Amino acid sequence: MLSISKPQINLLEKLCNAMSVSGDEGEVRRIVLEEVKPYADEVKVDALGSVLARKNGTGKKPLRVLLDAHMDEVGFMIVADDGEGFFQFETVGGIDPRHLAGKQVIVGKDHKVGVIGAKPIHLTTPEERQHIIEVDAMRIDLGPEGKANVGDRATFATKFKIAGPSILSKSIDDRIGVAILIELLKNAPKNIELCLSFSVQEEIGLRGAKVAGYYFNPDLAIAVDSTPSRDLPDFDGHENYTYNTKLGLGPAIYMANSSTIDDPRLVKFLEETAVKNKIPYQFRQPGGGGTNARAIQQSRAGVPVVSVSVPHRYTHSPISISRMDDWKNTLNLLHTALKNMSHELVKR
Repeated sequence: MLSISKPQINLLEKLCNAMSVSGDEGEVRRIVLEEVKPYADEVKVDALGSVLARKNGTGKKPLRVLLDAHMDEVGFMIVADDGEGFFQFETVGGIDPRHLAGKQVIVGKDHKVGVIGAKPIHLTTPEERQHIIEVDAMRIDLGPEGKANVGDRATFATKFKIAGPSILSKSIDDRIGVAILIELLKNAPKNIELCLSFSVQEEIGLRGAKVAGYYFNPDLAIAVDSTPSRDLPDFDGHENYTYNTKLGLGPAIYMANSSTIDDPRLVKFLEETAVKNKIPYQFRQPGGGGTNARAIQQSRAGVPVVSVSVPHRYTHSPISISRMDDWKNTLNLLHTALKNMSHELVKR
């Protein structure tokens, strides 16, 4: 079994602290290229900016397996300069405005530090306090000498931390998937042709994965992501029996979501692999949200797909929480599954 130790943690920290808002994923792309080039037989950056890597297998026409993890994160785009260091912005990807007022952000390629400002509570009317502050009523404040350009990206300034069994960071979605793919490449099994897509623009429409699916034309594909975990207590204090995933129970295997029905052969194979090798796992309950599996599934003449995710709480917010053991068990479930794949898996 593969382990998670200081080198893997340091890599995840570097990935999470980078800023790679959708459409401007250069910081994470540079890290990925540095990590994968020594291990892959083919590496290219496609026209959209995704990193596509291939590790050849042995034997005659090995099974071609595509693993995808997206490099981009939700964030903000500067859209206008109001002067005196105040900048209008729009959200990029699905961000709840309730998370924003008063949060520290970094802006632009040199990570200028700013704050998302809004009217203070002392000056609001009772009616205003009944409503969520809209994005167009907030500004990013970089101070009187602060400079930014229209089109610059911004994201939360949260720094990566390990706290006991937990990972605390922004952009765990999906830097933890990126870290898993890099580790799988470094330990690639020889029985398959391993194709890796470190894709762009997942958060705004699964765009990079669609191109990757067409380019590789795989026999099957696995989207490796990080899924929201609704495992908090119910508001009335009773136990929550309706969670979709729960921290600490292992990788979440998808059966279906809002946009994809996962291939039942792949779902069953992953479940049997987990049981046989005593790897903790859980089924993600069907419902909202999706992954790049949808885009890959519909590429060319169609691809059998399944999604596997590391659960996390507080998705698309300034800080999310995941468990170290879930990261390790997701890595090992995928590694063990890859070692045991053959053409029989997807034979009709």
